[in-house]
Amino acid sequence: MPKFDANGLVTAVAVDHATGALLMLAHMDAQAIAKTRETGFAHFHSRSRGRLWMKGESSGHVLRIVEIRVDCDQDALELRVEAAGPACHTLAPTCFYRRLDHRGQLERIVD
Repeated sequence: MPKFDANGLVTAVAVDHATGALLMLAHMDAQAIAKTRETGFAHFHSRSRGRLWMKGESSGHVLRIVEIRVDCDQDALELRVEAAGPACHTLAPTCFYRRLDHRGQLERIVD
């Protein structure tokens, strides 16, 4: 198992298996990891709701797990996934759809 932080969480990033695009960042606890491995779909620990949730449980935009990778320090996970729709709750393909411009302002990335 990975090395969990003091809150029992580990950071997880979801990456599109085919393109390598960074889709989203979330947190997992031992229960989320176990449920992800059991079902083959990404589950996370919601810090705001204080509970387990499956990505796409209401939208249908699930993340099917292809592979789970662990970083060298064992304190972060990379979920290689196939996305069934936009990864972001804003309906953007990725949660990383903005950047800081030279003034430090948020700027939408247009692909």
